[in-house]
Amino acid sequence: MHMTATHTNLAGARAAGDPCDLLRQMFRAAVDAVDPLLVLPAHLPPPPKGRTLVFGAGKASARMALALERHWQGGLEGLVVTRYGHGEACGRIEIIEAGHPIPDDAGVTAARRMLEMARGLTADDLVVFLISGGGSALLSMPAEGVELREKRQINAALLKSGAAIQEMNCVRKQLSAVKGGRLALACHPARMVTLVISDVPGDDPAVVASGPSIADHGTGGDALRVLDKYGIAVSASLRALLLDPSRAAPTAMDPRLRDNQVSVVATAQQALDAAATVAREHGCTPLILGDSIEGEARDIALMHAAIARQVLRRDQPLPRPCVILSGGETTVTVRGNGRGGRNAEFLLALAIALDGQESTYAIACDTDGIDGTEDNAGAVLRPSTLACAQAMGLDAKASLANNDGYGFFSRLEDLLITGPTRTNVNDFRAILITAG
Repeated sequence: MHMTATHTNLAGARAAGDPCDLLRQMFRAAVDAVDPLLVLPAHLPPPPKGRTLVFGAGKASARMALALERHWQGGLEGLVVTRYGHGEACGRIEIIEAGHPIPDDAGVTAARRMLEMARGLTADDLVVFLISGGGSALLSMPAEGVELREKRQINAALLKSGAAIQEMNCVRKQLSAVKGGRLALACHPARMVTLVISDVPGDDPAVVASGPSIADHGTGGDALRVLDKYGIAVSASLRALLLDPSRAAPTAMDPRLRDNQVSVVATAQQALDAAATVAREHGCTPLILGDSIEGEARDIALMHAAIARQVLRRDQPLPRPCVILSGGETTVTVRGNGRGGRNAEFLLALAIALDGQESTYAIACDTDGIDGTEDNAGAVLRPSTLACAQAMGLDAKASLANNDGYGFFSRLEDLLITGPTRTNVNDFRAILITAG
């Protein structure tokens, strides 16, 4: 993974051995540890008597397809949909790029073609599903009776609402012709194997990309409760559809999905463990707070800041030098009109909470290389960040109120630009507290 980053010189020249360099090394190790080319091959099933068909959806799905092609013995065909700019040059599996996080017609076309390709499969055939985060928006064919326009509006509202990923996917499954196990139903009676790179807290494979090949846990009523909770209006006709039990997604009791094999091949924990190894190699004690931390980005920042201050004052829960690591998926309730990203928002709130605390540096990035809808993976934070911002006329609190973390760190030239990493285990956060 190639990274580029630029840094402001307002605080004076930064000496060699910049602590942020170590933070970037940890992030690079975290992403490398969950590269599909590394993690996928060990989970491949044996070839079938008949055809092998590959379907995939998500930001990592094209690279997963490339890993499969490199290690597969025998015939292979299929179709994978990924985000624009996240494709790979595969020879036998077709790659389609589509809109994310807002669905577009390319995603609808990909879903429709998968359903068509699934026709006529037999028990001698094998379908391998390559599923990763982002697949919910990318595989976007609406269920019968659901208008794509209304589905897009609901998706956009959910993204701004502060809803957790599990809540968003509960809704997406009930609005889809392929999610919640419906794509797998179309492949019956073929043998089915699902390989998942998890971007969700808890690593429930049924939640990743809204589980197109995995039985659902929820109902249309559950989806309506989520929409009502966040004040998202739906048409009367859609409300009636969601309450119709005949439209429910297949459950775990459905015999057509009973023998579907599922393996989670990469998780946030693997990424955090890799970062922790780098920390130890550089003489820093790592503390992994958790791989599934959820909540408002600015609230999670307050919690991390409190732990950092306890280390600085008390050498608790561990002495300096140390690194506090965490993963999961924060949320942002959008109230302003700035250029955000949940990792930039986390760092901006952390900067305000730490208030220039000495010896404390941080990084927060999305492991897919895209923080929200922007072109950065995340950003880095230094003890001098607020002072530099003030010297430039930047108001950190006003930027946070406007959800403008991207704009804030862009002015400081402390964004981290990686480009698409073609994997995705969600957010990576690290706070480095040096010896002083």
